Amino acid sequence: MNYRTETNNARQFTEQQGQTWNAINPEYIARMRLQNRFKTGLDIAKYTAKIMREDMDAYDADSSNYTQSLGCWHGFIGQQKMISIKKHFQTTKGTYLYLSGWMVAAMRSEFGPLPDQSMHEKTTVPMLIEELYTFLKQADARELNHIFQELDSAVESGDQLAQQAIHKRINEFETHIVPIIADIDAGFGNEEATYLLAKKMIEAGACCIQIENQVSDAKQCGHQDGKVTVPHEDFLAKINAVRYAFMELGVEDGIIVARTDSLGAGLTQKIPVSQYPGDLAEQYNDFIDGESLTSLDQLQSGDMVLSRGGELIKPHRLANGLVRFKANTGEDRVVLDCITSLQHGADLLWIETEAPNVQQIAGMVNRIREVVPNAKLVYNNSPSFNWTLNFRQQVFDAWQAAGKDLSSYQRGDLMSQLYDATELAIEADFKIQSFQKEASQQAGIFHHLITLPTYHTAALSTDNLAKEYFGERGMLAYVDNVQRKEIREGLASVKHQDMSGSNIGDDHKEYFSGDQALKASGVNNTMSQFS
Repeated sequence: MNYRTETNNARQFTEQQGQTWNAINPEYIARMRLQNRFKTGLDIAKYTAKIMREDMDAYDADSSNYTQSLGCWHGFIGQQKMISIKKHFQTTKGTYLYLSGWMVAAMRSEFGPLPDQSMHEKTTVPMLIEELYTFLKQADARELNHIFQELDSAVESGDQLAQQAIHKRINEFETHIVPIIADIDAGFGNEEATYLLAKKMIEAGACCIQIENQVSDAKQCGHQDGKVTVPHEDFLAKINAVRYAFMELGVEDGIIVARTDSLGAGLTQKIPVSQYPGDLAEQYNDFIDGESLTSLDQLQSGDMVLSRGGELIKPHRLANGLVRFKANTGEDRVVLDCITSLQHGADLLWIETEAPNVQQIAGMVNRIREVVPNAKLVYNNSPSFNWTLNFRQQVFDAWQAAGKDLSSYQRGDLMSQLYDATELAIEADFKIQSFQKEASQQAGIFHHLITLPTYHTAALSTDNLAKEYFGERGMLAYVDNVQRKEIREGLASVKHQDMSGSNIGDDHKEYFSGDQALKASGVNNTMSQFS
């Protein structure tokens, strides 16, 4: 959008309306339009889907072009992330936001904090998407508001060169609106329920929906025990439901992330019916654990029988009726899940693992890429992993295999601060630092995210403030650890009145009321202390 073009278009229109529109300033119309370029959630979904598709193509061309995001549970958190990214890197390119079902359950449910088991209100998810984009649009409006104020000062002083430079900044303004990868859990019900919720999420602005292959009514967090997967046809029906939702709403390049929890899931809720030899149901059933039947006397009341490979099998079932998979089949099931999902409409994969191990992920991805060469992953750099211990143990094991002397280390105690300055700990930290780069180059990870970072940062910063504020430091704890750092590090949040929209509101009052406007940003506004 071009500032002069928008202003001239508005001027032509207002002049056509005659003298009754004399109070309407065309330049103010242009400013308000530029501050709100996205009118609907569908506008955002279409815009961000294009960005994400371009990023996926860039990654296919060069694996160093991986993308990143951080999880959000409130619009302000998402807004501050993108403001910080623009401040430090001058662009939002390659950065997204992640909407975590865990965070919604733990932080946004009317029931109070809940575990990640799809018990929260499903409408909370699209509501949070809409909230995030409302805050991101406000970040656009706030930043442009400051630029417009600079333009007014340049016009008032007659500085033509400054005006031209500011016009250029306005015309090249980069929005804070970025793609959101939104977690739909296991679909919150059957495929119709999945479709209806997906539509709400897309209408709110989601260009990318992540869905997992767990049973909807028994869904567990991917890093907890008791996970139960569904047969492929059930999962594919929900992928289809999401695709139809995208197509119905005109977001034809919407992105679907198919997540498999099979690596840590040892149970299934039902045994699918095979329609022909070698179909997906038969392949799924090959992983069912059971004992061979040589006599009907082996059957008890309620037992089921599975015909497999020319023999009869009695599946091993738990007391709750769930059926157990064979041990050590997780990776094989993951590979089949991923290939099947990509062959039936998914765009990206998510493999939930028990630890961040590049070699493990690469081993599965390489098998997938034998069938689907451009397979790409979204990967959860989860706070559920003990990153320090995991990587110190990985280094320990590698050094042990290489025959290095490890007599000064105890593998089970490597988390101890006593090791922080050791060669092993330094090497482990280097591997943590380079994990995303290496995993993207070696294991096909297109997008790295941390699901719930601000859950932990909020808890840590609150603990630090409470410890000192209610202790001997009193108010100095806040001033030294918060406000002084905000000022010196240039955080916009220090001017919280401006961040909440006060200055935008003052401009609007002037637009609407002229010289009669009662503004909040006068000399008695204490925010002027931070200028």
